[in-house]
Amino acid sequence: MPRPFRFGVNMLTIETGPAWRQKCRRAEALGYDVLLVPDHLSWPAPFPALVAAAEATERPRLGTFVLNAGFWNPALLAREVATTDLLTDGRLELGLGTGYVRAEHDKAGLPWGTPGERVDHLARTVEELDRLLGDPEHEPKTAQQPRPPLLIGGNGPRMLRLAARHADIVAFTGGRAAPGEPEGTLALLTPDELDATLTVYRRAAADRPAPAELNILVQRVTVTDDRRTPAREIAAHGLGVDEEQALDIPTFLFGTVAQMAEQLREHRERYGFSYITVLSPSMEAFAPVIEMLKGS
Repeated sequence: MPRPFRFGVNMLTIETGPAWRQKCRRAEALGYDVLLVPDHLSWPAPFPALVAAAEATERPRLGTFVLNAGFWNPALLAREVATTDLLTDGRLELGLGTGYVRAEHDKAGLPWGTPGERVDHLARTVEELDRLLGDPEHEPKTAQQPRPPLLIGGNGPRMLRLAARHADIVAFTGGRAAPGEPEGTLALLTPDELDATLTVYRRAAADRPAPAELNILVQRVTVTDDRRTPAREIAAHGLGVDEEQALDIPTFLFGTVAQMAEQLREHRERYGFSYITVLSPSMEAFAPVIEMLKGS
């Protein structure tokens, strides 16, 4: 049996405290299962935003999507995670990644390092969090034991192996660093390339006692009776996919509500993606798809 769908919204901005709480309540009313906050400089700080979201809502889980491990000392992060899990009554899901924007590290006065060094730091962070939060003497203790569910996001082979060993949830971006472009610029994976990425992950995860939940970030939701027009627009941007591939990749959803729901069913069958995240600008447009897929 396929894993039931779960839906998250990545909340990108805070205008005021009351507006933030109202947006969180609106997301809950629309049926979102997880309210998420990213981790970029000049954007909201994740943990206080999630605590405020918990105070405004009752049902949704609350997650980081994803923390830039390079910003965090593991011992200090363990304190933040445990405190936030307590203040949200055990609703926290911890998302971690390596980070991909060098300018943010430079601005913060933090080392950037090579890709291998960033993965090394993430691996050490995960191992330290498991050790610290799993220690019965650690204070504060998390509400969820031994720790909140861990999401790891990434596409490279080492990241996939790390996720296979440690993650309860594995998040795929559907993109990769664009060759020859400024750092932080992503190119889209074609459907065949994404298949290959999933094959690498599944081989690494073959010995897991239980399968992880698989997540995909949908960058854009377009409600339309003409799927080809937005697909042509995507292809014209030179992001690494042609028009036919743009119609088929899970990074974008084009079409009527019924067509988008069917696309998600197909992507769950082909790739295993049952946890779907959209960006907050698409929160309202995507809500009818949630209603159509509720309970499936």
